Amino acid sequence: MNKETDKEIESIDPFSMDLEKMNKEKLKSVFPECFVEDKLDIDKLLALCGEYIIEDFEKYKFEWKGKSECLQLAQKRSMGALRPCPEESVDFENTKNIYIEGDNLEVLKLLQVAYFHKVKMIYIDPPYNTGHDFVYEDDYSDPMERYKAVTSQATKSNPETMGRFHTKWLNMMYPRLKLASYLLRDDGVIFISIDDVELFNLKKICDEVFGEENFLALLTRRGMHTVRNSSKDFNKNSDYILVYAKNKSIIENDKNKWIRAKVDKSDNYKLNDNDGKGFYKLDPIYARNYAKPYIYKFKNGIEWQAPKGSYPRYSEETLKYKEENNELNFDGKEPRAKRYLNEVQVGQPPDTYMREENVGFNSDGTKDLANSIEKDKIFSQPKPVKLIKYLISLLSYDKDDIILDFFSGSATTAHAVMQLNAEDGGNRQFIMVQLPELCDEKSEAYKAGYNNICEIGKERIRRAGKKILDENNQLKLDERENPLDVGFKVFKLDTSNLNEWNSITKRMSENSDTEILQKKLELMLNKIKPDRSDLDVVYEVVLKLGFPLSTWIGTKEISGKKCFIVSEECLIIICLEQGLTFTDIQRMAEYKPVNLIFSKHSFADSNTLINAHYKIRDIGIEIKLI
Repeated sequence: MNKETDKEIESIDPFSMDLEKMNKEKLKSVFPECFVEDKLDIDKLLALCGEYIIEDFEKYKFEWKGKSECLQLAQKRSMGALRPCPEESVDFENTKNIYIEGDNLEVLKLLQVAYFHKVKMIYIDPPYNTGHDFVYEDDYSDPMERYKAVTSQATKSNPETMGRFHTKWLNMMYPRLKLASYLLRDDGVIFISIDDVELFNLKKICDEVFGEENFLALLTRRGMHTVRNSSKDFNKNSDYILVYAKNKSIIENDKNKWIRAKVDKSDNYKLNDNDGKGFYKLDPIYARNYAKPYIYKFKNGIEWQAPKGSYPRYSEETLKYKEENNELNFDGKEPRAKRYLNEVQVGQPPDTYMREENVGFNSDGTKDLANSIEKDKIFSQPKPVKLIKYLISLLSYDKDDIILDFFSGSATTAHAVMQLNAEDGGNRQFIMVQLPELCDEKSEAYKAGYNNICEIGKERIRRAGKKILDENNQLKLDERENPLDVGFKVFKLDTSNLNEWNSITKRMSENSDTEILQKKLELMLNKIKPDRSDLDVVYEVVLKLGFPLSTWIGTKEISGKKCFIVSEECLIIICLEQGLTFTDIQRMAEYKPVNLIFSKHSFADSNTLINAHYKIRDIGIEIKLI
């Protein structure tokens, strides 16, 4: 292959999304004058925004040791891979649901290209930092090596006596929330469960990551209905959920995207004047607890004064409109307004205190899990399915939403998504991410045969899905536009499937000159590791090209060569076979994919690739190499 052709044929980028480059390009498109020799002049940028540098050492900041390093870690590109495991999955070929075993920091990086701005809702229940839960330090030089070490260890604790108690937790949470923010849609929302140990630190992190202006609420939930025997001062039976929007102004300006509680009040609306306005109920035109007297003169001559200590529920303009349109009733002791059912069908803002009948207690979560896998006490304090269903229902006007939980635990969120889909006909998809923490050998989970938390989560999804299908008879399922999806694809985080891509990760820590490394990459052989399959490579390539993990991938023999077809529309054909001829490539091109992807050393000779490149390009198909 000559050098000119080599430059023209694009190689697959082995790295995850370059977030730093993306952010720089956004800034450059708006403020090009703030870049000198491709370097950002921060003073000039601040001045253009009306903020001038003043030496003020007392200004408010939220700082801790390691903050800048963990931000760099969040933006450090990953060369890891998510290896498919069809044998541990359910309905691997057809399901849209995803379960990923791995360190969520690296997984969130790998999801950026395919799921950037596509997730409607994120729910996480991270470690509360009680001193006993799992918090580990990330490795800035080689995250994948650290991940390998962590997954071979038993659960670690983070006791206050160790020092840097809050710092370790902040360094763990900050980069993960930063990466999560890039995945949320503009109308997306994140819910984060937490207790009072790190509540205020978490609020400060979220103010910085999502913007203080996008704070929606602090929800309170009574988690326990009993008194803790260990309580020394207050009986701490509550926990909290912080709620942030990706862009609060978008959902506020669109009532169909604003958080609303679906409250069915139709039983209260029984009156109907048969005037085309529908059913209504009668409301007082005043409410209590108001000091000023309230007097209103109606057109029919009635002068009415509200009881002492009340205030008007309706403005004078609204009362005038209702009187003119026959929407007032004077039959009783006092005038009342007609409130129509169609005025409240959009629901109402939910209370920040979540009622137990809507969200359940922690004990309900324990029962949910025990009923799913028929084992008791194998996971500590899982959240109730009822709680997650309630949170999803606040948002899900579009029933095809993607729901992400990257602290999946026992997979309550996956269970809730499937259950809610069965109830309301939705087709929501879940993405679960969980570190495969080893279960303690003394734990009930280990005694029950579960070696790590992921095994619990996967088994729960399998059994919960089967139970949901059994409980929803086939007649009901046949009424759905799409089949109820209770399957899931399992993926496991690992190093790259290609030897040379993986070796670059190690050299990156030794040589920071990315351009030199990229040039070396283009000259290297890309041989698959002996313990990896073609399907491993295909999913690594597909994800890095920006296709979701739920994308349909099939196989087809073309010209005697095994090919992988990406999407039912055949957008991409990937062939990793050796000895490809020009005729083979022509046959593949007849399927009219957008891209044909091959290994650099798949071709019978160098002239085959050169000829194919020019011929195929002329009919609008691009060849890419790995």
